[in-house]
Amino acid sequence: MSDYDAYLAGDRPDHVALYLSESYVSDVSDLANREDAERVDDGVVLVVDGERGRNVFQSITGMAAMDFSSAAMDNPGHVNAALDGGDCPAATDDANENHHVEFVFSFAEAENQDVGGLYAEGDVIHAYAYCACGETYSDKWIAGER
Repeated sequence: MSDYDAYLAGDRPDHVALYLSESYVSDVSDLANREDAERVDDGVVLVVDGERGRNVFQSITGMAAMDFSSAAMDNPGHVNAALDGGDCPAATDDANENHHVEFVFSFAEAENQDVGGLYAEGDVIHAYAYCACGETYSDKWIAGER
């Protein structure tokens, strides 16, 4: 099982995952050659230990990971279970709008009976997306259930 698959299953709670689209980074092929990377259809996913992952996110996007996630948290949307896309809540039926995920920052949180709710049901994947239109949004789900 790859680190990416293990992360999505909730087996890497000490790691973060970063999806970067081809349209956002110019060196997707170089990134895909990293040991901690996996190529996906329209980009690359990096699975990196927590602190190092937050630093990688900031060096690539210019944003602090926790500031980005805090801003996106207030705007619920849908992020694909594979972290490689989603549905921007600002999208309308206007075909002239450009809505595709540029990048996703994600972390897993271990099951926690004391917190209750979704967290009592299993490990939770948190995902924070940045759309090409500039909208940020978030999603969360139980690992392995999407």
